[in-house]
Amino acid sequence: MKLSQTFPFALTLLRPATALVGHSWSVSGVSDDGIREITFPINIANAPHKVGFYFAQQFTFAGQSNVGYTGLQPQVDSSAGSVVHAAFSSFVPGTTTTDQNCHDGADGGAGVSCAVNIDGTYANTYNLNVKNSEGTTWVGTLIDSVTGKETHIGSYTLPATTRGIEGSQLGFVEYFTGTKECGDLPKTAVTFGNPIVKGLTGSIDVPYEYGDCVAKSAFETHSVKDGVEISVGF
Repeated sequence: MKLSQTFPFALTLLRPATALVGHSWSVSGVSDDGIREITFPINIANAPHKVGFYFAQQFTFAGQSNVGYTGLQPQVDSSAGSVVHAAFSSFVPGTTTTDQNCHDGADGGAGVSCAVNIDGTYANTYNLNVKNSEGTTWVGTLIDSVTGKETHIGSYTLPATTRGIEGSQLGFVEYFTGTKECGDLPKTAVTFGNPIVKGLTGSIDVPYEYGDCVAKSAFETHSVKDGVEISVGF
């Protein structure tokens, strides 16, 4: 799923995904050429260890109208313990990749999708780092904020006209496996940390409900230190 920044309550998704919560993030003082590195902290300590939820932050590259995104998806535990799935995608037509963690296409359209699974605790906050490595090539990295362990998610190269990441976009919570009744939505919670850019200040606006389960999903949100917490479900 991806959210439209022009129309905050409009969305493009593949059925039967259930769109739930959106929010706006911004970084002050970003130039017209954009930024070359940004980090999105996400904590899913209170998410169920089941496939279904996606907690994501979108970003727009200067010179392009389509977005990229990165985020976390809880998974069923393995024999080794809890599993965290990290995604890093581009919806920009003409995006290419030779990365073994990536493949062509994003949500059934143009772009590239990259992902990796790790054995890792849900208790720790994970930093999703998006960095320009050279030219128009961008790399996604998952970083455990407690242990410092870094895991490569993927990399892709954007068209030559692409510049850096712009200073604002949207994030979202969705239940991508879908549910027929809003009352059947599993309970979950996520904390989105303010985006981190060296030398600049990032922030997140108050999250809002959208989609078919507005006022039917037990949505709650409140500010926490350096971010916002969101909960939905029963």
